[in-house]
This record gives sequence, C-alpha cells and structure tokens, in this order.
Amino acid sequence: MDDSIYRLRHRDILALCVLGLLCLGAIMVQSASMSVTNHTYWQWTDRGTKHLMYAAVALIAFFIVGHIRYTALAAAPWTARRALLREPIVLMFATACIACVLVLIPHIGMTVNGARRWLPLGPVQVQPSELAKWGSVLFLAWWLSARPVNLNRFYGLILTLIPIGAICLLIVIQDFGTAALIGICTVAMLLVGRVKLWHLAIIIPPALVAAFWFVHSEPYRWRRMTAFLDPWSSSQKEGYHMIQSLLSFSTGGITGRGLGNGIQKLGYLPEDTTDFIFAVICEELGLFGALLTVALYLGILFVAWQVVKKDRDDFGRLLAFGVASMIGFQAMINIAVATVTVPTKGLSLPLVSAGGSGLVITCAALGLLYSVMKYEPVPAPVPEEEQLFVDPPALGDVDDE
Repeated sequence: MDDSIYRLRHRDILALCVLGLLCLGAIMVQSASMSVTNHTYWQWTDRGTKHLMYAAVALIAFFIVGHIRYTALAAAPWTARRALLREPIVLMFATACIACVLVLIPHIGMTVNGARRWLPLGPVQVQPSELAKWGSVLFLAWWLSARPVNLNRFYGLILTLIPIGAICLLIVIQDFGTAALIGICTVAMLLVGRVKLWHLAIIIPPALVAAFWFVHSEPYRWRRMTAFLDPWSSSQKEGYHMIQSLLSFSTGGITGRGLGNGIQKLGYLPEDTTDFIFAVICEELGLFGALLTVALYLGILFVAWQVVKKDRDDFGRLLAFGVASMIGFQAMINIAVATVTVPTKGLSLPLVSAGGSGLVITCAALGLLYSVMKYEPVPAPVPEEEQLFVDPPALGDVDDE
C-alpha cells in the first residue's frame, strides 16, 4: 500500500483514540457529578457542562497543533554559535520553570484543598505542573537529538539532568506524583536516547534515596505511601479512598450497573471526577468499560511506536516516544492507584478526568504526535555509531494489510 495512505491510517487511529477518550471523559464526568436528587435523570450538571466545553477546546487544540510542522521547534541543527535561550523549546521550558516558581509565591499561586498548584489567568486557572510535564518532554527530545553537549561523557548527563532536576524540585513541593512521573519519563527517554547505562546506574540510586527520604521525613507522607498495603487498617483516614474505589470495582462486575446508575459517586468516593474516575467507569460500565479505556490508550501507544520504528529524524522519534511515554505512564499509574496496586499519587486519568488547562495542554501535546506522523522529513545521513535508534530493516518491516 502507498506509504502516504499508511501514514494517514495511523493518524486516523490517533485521532479516533483521542476523540474516544474525550467523549468517554465528557460522559463519565457528567455521570460522576450527578447528585442524589438528579441521578435518575440525565440532566447536564454545571461540572459536566464545563468539562464538555474544555473537551471541545482541547479537541480544537489537538487539530490546530497537529497541522503545525513540529520541525519548527527544532528547525536547524544546533551549533555552539547559537545561544541556548534562542531555541524555542528552551524558551518553553524556561516559561514552565518560571510558572512553577510563581505558583509558590503567596497571593499569586492559588491554594485549593490545601495544595498550592494553580495560577489564575483571568477566568481560567493553569497548573504549572502540566506545563512542566510537557516542557520536560520537549526539552529532552530536543536535547537528546541536538546534543549540545557530549552525552557520551558523564558530565554531559549531569548537564542534561540539572534543568530536569530543578523543575522536579519545584514541582515536588506542590505534587510529588507529578515529579515522580517526570522522573520516570526522563529515565525512559534517556535510555532511548542512548545514554550510557553505567552513567544512569550512578545517578538513579541517589535519586531514589532522596525520594525515599522526602517521603519518610514526614509521618503523614509515609502513611499515605504505605496505606495501600492494608487500607482497612485506616479505613476512615488514608485508606478510605482505596476502600471506596475497590467497592466500585466489586459492585460493577462484568457488565456494570449501567451508565448513570453508580452508587459510589453519590458522596462515598472522593475525587470521583478526577483521580478516581476509572473506578466510576468500572462501576457503571463494568469490565467492558475498563477494557475500552485501556484499548484507547494502547491505540495511542501503538501509533507512537510506529513512528519510533520508522527511519526518520531523531527529534521526531524522540518527541513521539516522549509524548507516548508520558501518556502511557500517567494512565498506568492512575489505573494502578484506582485498583489499589500502588500508593495514591494524585494523578488524573489523561483526557478522561475532569480538568481545564491540563486537558487542553495534553491534547496539544498529542497534537505534536499527530504532527510528527503528518510531516515526515527525510533524515540527514548520520554515522551509524551516532544514531540514537537502530534503524528497522529496509524490507518486511511493516505489513499494512
């Protein structure tokens, strides 16, 4: 089959998966926001209507960004003669860092439920942690492909991790889960970017020790991190969310209670429209709803992997891998939290959980993945020893039938 038709097919899969998750999110946020007085009638609530508007804006952002050439972010190979601050991606990353600093300043950052995570921008609120997540992905994709420093040397890895570590330190004060997510995605991109394994072996253990100390230094953090091992031992405190989430799964069964007929959302399950919306999906749509959600995420990972396998520019492949990794890891952690497999992290389910700025920014990032699939430049010849990826075989790589 013609290669242009092949690329169009994968772009269609990506667009359908994004649209499917946005529609699923709009329906489930509306269902989860119903109250006891109106749960028998499908009447749009204020929360459901607001989320539907954000989903529409997010879908528009996806297609707008998807039709902008991603190569404009790294149009020319980097040289030492060019200042780093002139690079568009570096400017984006610096903006994310500044936003993470501003949110910590009293009377600038907004505090909701005891957490200072939002910056007010007129009628909307922006989470700097969302900017930091995708800014880190863009920065690493550019840095590992442009290689402004020698990454074969240990000091090159240190220079790479300094900006990422700085933004993680700013975020960990606001949200430990997001900082951990950025760290996991960073390690994955460094591995794909052909950083020496023994360099990572030196860096990762101290980082894990620091994370352990941060959690263990405060008793309440340690209780939250270990509550998933036995949630019934603190059924009215740290384990309450987990127990209610497990009840949602058990009452949903295979077929579910039916859309809008969930019980746990009626005041029993906290954060039912955000962190634990997957539990609401499983209660009302059953195993089918759970498999549908997972299948849509796997569709995004599938099309991203097709980009990574192709013989193309390193920036595009690293960008596709980074976007897919961030989406995949965040969805996996959210589902693991809802099923009480890992400690509670406070991470939303991408494209499904209620949100505003995070939803739009995530769709814009997926638009970059769409752009990578839409615009495929011919890669410049690169010596085999410097290639970041192993090129696929020339024949028999993909069967399009």
